[in-house]
Amino acid sequence: MRLHILVLDGVFDLGLAALADTFGTANQLAGSLAQVPGPVEVTLVGVRRRVRTAQGLTVPVVPVSQVMAPDVVLVPALGAKMPDVLAARLAQADVADAILALQRWSNAGAMAGAACTGTFVLAESALLNGHRATTSWWLAPMFRQRYAQVALDESSMFVKSSGFITAGAALAHLDLALSIVRSRSPALATLAARYLLIEARGSQAEFVIPDHLSHADPVVERFEGWARQQLARGFSLDEAAIAVGASKRTLSRRLHSVLGKTPLSYFQDLRVERAVHLLRTGSESIDQIAAQIGYADGVSLRVLLRRKLGRGVRELRTRA
Repeated sequence: MRLHILVLDGVFDLGLAALADTFGTANQLAGSLAQVPGPVEVTLVGVRRRVRTAQGLTVPVVPVSQVMAPDVVLVPALGAKMPDVLAARLAQADVADAILALQRWSNAGAMAGAACTGTFVLAESALLNGHRATTSWWLAPMFRQRYAQVALDESSMFVKSSGFITAGAALAHLDLALSIVRSRSPALATLAARYLLIEARGSQAEFVIPDHLSHADPVVERFEGWARQQLARGFSLDEAAIAVGASKRTLSRRLHSVLGKTPLSYFQDLRVERAVHLLRTGSESIDQIAAQIGYADGVSLRVLLRRKLGRGVRELRTRA
């Protein structure tokens, strides 16, 4: 398999290293299997001859013009982590050149993938239009507003959709790399994951901090402020609409366009955030915490935590 890692200036050091080292480890371990899969031939490719990481390290890249079309091309994250900085970075000329390379390779049959803020580069190409994708959880509102034709599922750590692969934030680069290895040899992917101490992680939901979701919508901000004051009382769409000064329809539409959620779903996210904080920092039981956020007992809270966090809820302290 011929695989290109498309490296842009200011690449996120951890993301690039995670991809390269995972493939390197898998290639080294392949010979220990009874059925040896073919190697993943990794090339670091650049649209500029001189590329530095976000931490200032020089990356030895091969120019796009000098490489053959790949079977797979992956875009690691950019060092730009916040919306305004990322938007400015996406407007630079080397991103436009990277987009042309991605479009050309994808049209030639290559699978294209990206992780974290690298998903924005892939989405800029319009190749993801009509497909499912994920991205860094805190940048989901920005992604959703810029790329309305992409079906975003930011709760997922990893999404594969007909020729495209996207992964979530930071260490999701590992999940992205292992998915490529797994497509060649599930046994090798399992072995590499054991060597690298990588656990299966299907969701970003347990990591999401609702008030860190980057957006600048005043209706959503007013709703969040109202909701945090109402956690113990419970949810009312009528009261919420009055509090934010918008119709119920407008409130619902704005929440969906910015966060991809209904008002009730986001209200529940805030309850989960508060419950998890109390579980990790306090000494109250599940039933006591449930009462603080509007539930009669801990049963409903446990169900909500399980639904929102999945397997991550097992890592919280168990309370009677």
